[in-house]
Amino acid sequence: MAMDSDINGDQPIVVNDIAIIDVWAHNVEDEFRRICELVTTHGFRYVAMDTEFPGVVARPYGTFRSHTDYQYQTLKLNVDLLRIIQLGLTFADEQGNLADPCCWQFHFKFNLTEDTFAQDSIDLLTTAGINFEKHQSDGIDALEFGALLITSGLVMREEVRWISFHSYYDFGYLIKLLTHEDMPIHESEFFEILRLYFPCIYDIKYLMKSCETLKGGLNKVAEALQVRRIGPTHQAGSDSLVTCLTFFKMRRGFFDGVIDDNK
Repeated sequence: MAMDSDINGDQPIVVNDIAIIDVWAHNVEDEFRRICELVTTHGFRYVAMDTEFPGVVARPYGTFRSHTDYQYQTLKLNVDLLRIIQLGLTFADEQGNLADPCCWQFHFKFNLTEDTFAQDSIDLLTTAGINFEKHQSDGIDALEFGALLITSGLVMREEVRWISFHSYYDFGYLIKLLTHEDMPIHESEFFEILRLYFPCIYDIKYLMKSCETLKGGLNKVAEALQVRRIGPTHQAGSDSLVTCLTFFKMRRGFFDGVIDDNK
């Protein structure tokens, strides 16, 4: 699919004065109440999501039915072993107008002394500005977050559209938060649970298959579409905001403003 000729002629998307709201254990309930009102009362039902997690630390051994099965078993092994560090959520309406406020960054309890991680991932996140001492002392409890998410109006609703970029692991960690259980044995069961909690997902990496000129990772695609980043890369709030802005500019430029939910 070719890009609309006027997409690069538009001014770059720049959103001024956006405050990415940091959510810790002390304010998680209050911020979920605000989010619930945004979604259920004010119609901001497009939710862009990104996570930060402690890398990939293990690979499965054995015989696998296919490369896809191997990839899923790698996801299962790591999501079962590890804990999520950050979740970023950005909210917009059907037209792509951002809510006010629009972006929340949730910080989870994580202990570098006790929890498992890949050192290169922790080094990257530390360089990006993540404060692991504060995650240890003030981070959100995963069980509490899961209970709040279940009752937030964000999940198990077909009218809520989730936006992501190459989000296999991201949704793995969200399902772990929601179920408090290990990932299912088979990928088919994983997708059944995914469809239950998140009936409508737009993955930009998948949509790029219909966009001849878009290649690479999120930052490369955002740059091609002249979407400017707000906040630091490799932090979930900023990445979710870039994901949101990139999706709507892609939808306008490559899909005439409409994406078929059935595809």
